[in-house]
Amino acid sequence: MTWSTVHRRGDVLQAVTRAADERRDGILPMDVTGVRETFGDELTLLAALQLRWHTRLSGRIERALLDDPADQESAVLAAWCATADELAGTRLVLDHYRAEPLGDAMAAATTTAAAKERVLMAAMAGRAGARTEDTLAAGLALEERARAGHRRPSAPADRRGHGLLHRIRGHGAA
Repeated sequence: MTWSTVHRRGDVLQAVTRAADERRDGILPMDVTGVRETFGDELTLLAALQLRWHTRLSGRIERALLDDPADQESAVLAAWCATADELAGTRLVLDHYRAEPLGDAMAAATTTAAAKERVLMAAMAGRAGARTEDTLAAGLALEERARAGHRRPSAPADRRGHGLLHRIRGHGAA
């Protein structure tokens, strides 16, 4: 991958993240300019969003643990909530396709991604078990607590102009 390709991919992914945040409908914004050329299909785009989420969550957990290493569990929960606030549209997309994958490959990918996230959360909270199943269960419990304690940010206050009609008009003006 060339340097310009990396930058182009990053720019398109940033536009996708913005669109997901604006729309907050949980649907992959495949209509964003450059998505098909850059990512090709829904699974590849979803994987890129999953990586963005996981990277941001990992970084937030590390920073939270630096600030308060004594309370690992609270740091992990706070980091999950802060990441969910920052990447609200992305989290909705990930949740939607975890619940309703577009095929077997996407189902397997979302299942694997969820397991990795749960292992990360359990390990960083000091709740990793001797068996993988124990660690996954601890991570799931942490995820459920984070979701229960998280107040999902509402959609942007002014939703006018962000619907399908606005997007169609925008394409006509271009």
